[in-house]
Amino acid sequence: QVHLVESGGGLVQAGGSLRLACSASGHIFLSDYVMGWFRQAPGKEREFVGMIRKNRPSTRVVESVKGRFTISRDNAENTVYLQMSNLKPEDTAVYYCAADRSSYPGNYYPTSLREYDYWGQGTQVTVSS
Repeated sequence: QVHLVESGGGLVQAGGSLRLACSASGHIFLSDYVMGWFRQAPGKEREFVGMIRKNRPSTRVVESVKGRFTISRDNAENTVYLQMSNLKPEDTAVYYCAADRSSYPGNYYPTSLREYDYWGQGTQVTVSS
């Protein structure tokens, strides 16, 4: 069982920045997993934000956050980050990290919730206008 924990959420003004972190407890190495970030706004379905591959720092993010959000890993810290800048009120949501143990061909990026095997409890991000 992989237990993921997100941190770094909070209240920020529009235009501000936050960095979310996702770590794992126990003898789990996040470098062995594709790691995804999702978010769920009130009254909406959970949606894919971005992901990073397991063996190389290749990432993909959705168009709505491109140029503002970046995903990275620190394998020494066993942590995955979501750096968010130029935040907008519409970025307000609970943000979740997720781990996918599968391997994929080089041109495929898992974006569906059901492709991810383990989930954190989420961290709230609120962007005020």
